[in-house]
Amino acid sequence: MIKVFEISQGALLLEQKVLLFFASILIGIVMYRFLEIPIQNAWNSKDPDKVSLAYTEDSVWRNRSEFIHGRAEILAFLQRKWAKELDYKLIKEVWAYSDNRIAVRFQYEWHDAEGQWFRAHGNENWEFAENGLMRRREASINDVPIAEDDRLFTWGEGPRPDDFPGLTELGL
Repeated sequence: MIKVFEISQGALLLEQKVLLFFASILIGIVMYRFLEIPIQNAWNSKDPDKVSLAYTEDSVWRNRSEFIHGRAEILAFLQRKWAKELDYKLIKEVWAYSDNRIAVRFQYEWHDAEGQWFRAHGNENWEFAENGLMRRREASINDVPIAEDDRLFTWGEGPRPDDFPGLTELGL
């Protein structure tokens, strides 16, 4: 139980703000562990079948300038994406959240068939259905060519290791 030693409108308001602040930190930690990391790990698997199951059957996407409707189109999009974006490695960070919506920032590195490396910088807005699946995804993404020596996402295949730095820790 929280004690308020000075009963006044100001003290109660301050206490509420402090409680809301710590509640938001706790929610952020929970979202990181139960949403951001599993979604990031699924995308790092580069398994279109697995990733597509996180979205509702009628999910709506905007990815760059492409508009995608439904899980079948999501699956086809992901197959094309990972056929083009080789050695794809992704890091996401929750940026903001409210109710059933989350905004994330992300970067990923990949190279094309000719060996040119890129770092993609982007923001996504997610909206979740009552069943926990994502029903809307809006992604704005820009690719920047980089030299292979400038790569930062250097772990092996699969999920980003727990001890590998995030975007903030990498100074991105």
